[in-house]
Amino acid sequence: MNVIELHSRIWLSLQERRQRLPHALLLVGQKGLGKFDLARRFAASLLCESPRPDGLACGSCLACNWFEQGNHPDFRLLQPDALGDEAEIDEGKRKPSQQITIDQVRSLDEFFNVGTHRGGLRIVLVNPTEAMNRSTANSLLKTLEEPAPGTLFLMVSSEPMRLLPTIRSRCQVVPVPVPPSKLAARILADEGLEQAERWLALAGGAPGLALGLAESGQSAWLDLLARRLAAGRTTDPLATAAELEKAVKDSKGKLQLKQVVEALQKWLVDLTLSRNGLPVRYFLQQQATISGLADMIPPARLIQSYRVAINRRQEAEQPLNARLFLEGLFLDYRALFAN
Repeated sequence: MNVIELHSRIWLSLQERRQRLPHALLLVGQKGLGKFDLARRFAASLLCESPRPDGLACGSCLACNWFEQGNHPDFRLLQPDALGDEAEIDEGKRKPSQQITIDQVRSLDEFFNVGTHRGGLRIVLVNPTEAMNRSTANSLLKTLEEPAPGTLFLMVSSEPMRLLPTIRSRCQVVPVPVPPSKLAARILADEGLEQAERWLALAGGAPGLALGLAESGQSAWLDLLARRLAAGRTTDPLATAAELEKAVKDSKGKLQLKQVVEALQKWLVDLTLSRNGLPVRYFLQQQATISGLADMIPPARLIQSYRVAINRRQEAEQPLNARLFLEGLFLDYRALFAN
């Protein structure tokens, strides 16, 4: 995905900082916008020995070769093991960590005590910054409070409010906005994604999430869910729950209950928008159906249903019984249309 074209203004603002770099930059924005790729490209350009006029790394110098191979001596990536290239889970082995560990942060001490290549810049990329418990965050904070000379922290976050306020205050914040939908759809289509506008809408305008949705084979269950929700007051909660439970089991971990709840939340948002005379945001192909359904529901009931869905989203992390959970979810939905 061409994140430089998607975020050309952000890239330009990063390039303008090259001459007077702060000790920490925090890229924030919703998930799936390409913040990590943008930060990584910026790190590569700063370490490159002959950057191009547009600021991009040349891709051919010794530093670029080191960077692409993952062994540049002046670059460190802190991220959960689960996000690594070797995050496959072997039977009988412990699952890769979803958190940045305190040992990873402490390992930076040795990194900072070694001289840089040719006296250049030293870069630490943290992704996502919110994936730390309090002890790990406090350990990182100590480093941010007394940064080593010639060091830049590039930090990425989709949930900046989860960060310690003291960490946020020590960073220059770079907001990464949702790109224009037409631009994002064109770039996705250029990469071969069919129905780019549909996937982009379902992903809330986030191109990375759109690619993930399309490539993970989620079209079938989303189409099924949309058909069942379109039935309104005639929705069969028990049958719908059985079908979605089967889809979750058959996906072998690719589809989780929380994703079903999130899709229902998006449907409820579209109902609310339509009830107020606004175009739908997520389910573009069901615009007419949603408009008809919205007229049957009192606005106050829609607001209450979304609050209930928020609680359901939290419960979805550890449900006692998946079938009962889904049945309750769709019983709540059908109740929207009660007289």
